[in-house]
Amino acid sequence: MRIGELAKAAGVSVRSLRYYEEQGLLTSTRSPSGQRHFRDADVDRVGFVQRLYAAGLSSRTITELLPCVDAPSEATSDAAMERMEQERERLSAHIEELLRTRDALDGLMATNRAHRKTLRRAPAAAPPSGGQPSLEVA
Repeated sequence: MRIGELAKAAGVSVRSLRYYEEQGLLTSTRSPSGQRHFRDADVDRVGFVQRLYAAGLSSRTITELLPCVDAPSEATSDAAMERMEQERERLSAHIEELLRTRDALDGLMATNRAHRKTLRRAPAAAPPSGGQPSLEVA
């Protein structure tokens, strides 16, 4: 099938398929006129690649996992599992950092809420020096 047909069957853009091919995630044969031709099985492969992207994996990591699909063996399966464990650890560390960042923002928001309450209670007066309200974190 040609690239447009694969794109339609897999539910992705032609541009995505070209990118997958550039990254070594998908291969095609070329006709004498240079048109790409794909196998019917490539519909499933594109879906698999899409699931790996949805799991937060980069194209480089996906390339490292594909030997498990293309040449299944205990060794390639073990290597794929190890790589996925590394990615999971990386994602967990990123999630922890995001939680710390959210907690810091929550602290700033609480300080701002408290400051706003003091503004409502106090008569209208000039702001502190510099003209900016204080957002100090307690």
